[in-house]
This record gives sequence, C-alpha cells and structure tokens, in this order.
Amino acid sequence: MCATLIGGMDRLKSEYIAAAKELGWNLRCISRNERNFIEKIGNPDTMIVFTNKISHEAKRKAVQVARSKNIPLQMIHSCGVSSLRECFENR
Repeated sequence: MCATLIGGMDRLKSEYIAAAKELGWNLRCISRNERNFIEKIGNPDTMIVFTNKISHEAKRKAVQVARSKNIPLQMIHSCGVSSLRECFENR
C-alpha cells in the first residue's frame, strides 16, 4: 500500500517513513508546496495532509488532486508521528 503525506516537519521525515513501514505502508513525504507539487503526489492509495504545517495553497491543491483522482484523503491538524500512526491504523 502506498500513501502520500503532505505537510509535517522536515526533521521528522525519517520517523514518518519508519512508522509507516512498520505498519506495512510505503510513504512519500512532501513537506511544502514546491515545484511540480501535483506530479509529486502521484497516485497513492491514500493521502494524509497535516494542516498545521502546510500552506493554504498546498492544502487546496492536495484536496483538488484527491477529489479528481478519487483518492481517500485524511486531514489532521497535528503533525506528530503518533498522529500518522493513528491515520494508518484507522484505514
């Protein structure tokens, strides 16, 4: 299973990936609205957006991509590793 995480803290990226791997997920992390943002999202099985660490524009683009490709989307205000684990456990 593949997931894309949008937002979060750069310093926790390796911990996000490790937590996802423990639960059987392959995680792609995009920390900010950057060049080719929409292409970097790809076509994951699910998308998670940490809303407190991302711009409004990036959040809007993520929602647009999720709706257009019928990708399940979870939007969480907190950006901790435990919040990410909770998202995967509730899937």
